[in-house]
Amino acid sequence: MSVPQQTKELSLKGKHCLTISEFSSEEIQFLIDKAVELKTNGNGQKPLSGKILGMIFEKNSTRTRVSFEAGMLQLGGQAIYMNSHDSQLGRGEPVSDTAKVLSHYVDAIMIRTYSHERIQELADHSDVPVINGLTDIAHPCQALADVLTLKEQKGTLKGLKLAYVGDGNNVANSLMVISAKLGIDFVIAAPKQYWPAEKVVNECKEIAKQTGSSLLVTEDVVAAVKDADAVYSDVWTSMGQEEENEQRLKDFSGYQVNEALVNHAKPDYIFMHCLPAHRGEEVSAEVIDGTNSVVFEQAGNRLHAQKALLVELLKD
Repeated sequence: MSVPQQTKELSLKGKHCLTISEFSSEEIQFLIDKAVELKTNGNGQKPLSGKILGMIFEKNSTRTRVSFEAGMLQLGGQAIYMNSHDSQLGRGEPVSDTAKVLSHYVDAIMIRTYSHERIQELADHSDVPVINGLTDIAHPCQALADVLTLKEQKGTLKGLKLAYVGDGNNVANSLMVISAKLGIDFVIAAPKQYWPAEKVVNECKEIAKQTGSSLLVTEDVVAAVKDADAVYSDVWTSMGQEEENEQRLKDFSGYQVNEALVNHAKPDYIFMHCLPAHRGEEVSAEVIDGTNSVVFEQAGNRLHAQKALLVELLKD
């Protein structure tokens, strides 16, 4: 009788988390499973005792700051908060110098900033893992929390249809990549000038061929939402785009997720939003505050997804 081979446990120790593209399908699933384990077992485990996370914020935050700080505390570690006004980065110190210095003080660095080139430079010169808390093109921690929520709500991921309605921004980019890697059919509906970058779309289409999923970018919002298992929205104007707000409100006027639109989704669809939300703009109050909405469970899962990431990147 042959003895079944044991599956080799994955190791993410020391790896950076800059985009979802850097993680394989197996690694993403590994992180989801770890998040479920940590969420189920509560706060009894302290695997990061003695570890310190340095947190750099160049953009405002509620969920990212509190979830990372709370996560480190629950795991037995500590977090140090820095913003651009408190650090030498705000006075023009080179990112490379900051990375080299912080590598002597902390066990990992999380940064929430504008330019993705800035976080890439930080990672290039850091001796400790660097985690993307949001940049202008990617939001990997949000995507991990999103698929954790989908798995909890639907019991499976492969074969689900996820419809994203709105700007092809950093959240859309990361959702699109993680969906392709996990076999989720992804559709994004937006005015053509707000579609995701063609490079990212083509990358995801190639991944989708391997996982058997599909990807569609369209202006037809009804077709996008038709028979969707989950409908996702985000603000039409992100931080740093305030001067475009008036034009964006006009351009997205037909893309509000409301009761009329979600009637085209499956009866048991779930509504998702990364928050903060603008009721009456990208989503109606009836939808986001309705019985199909899981936005607060989704926000809560930022804590558990990020705890899984921290544990695996920093494990001894």
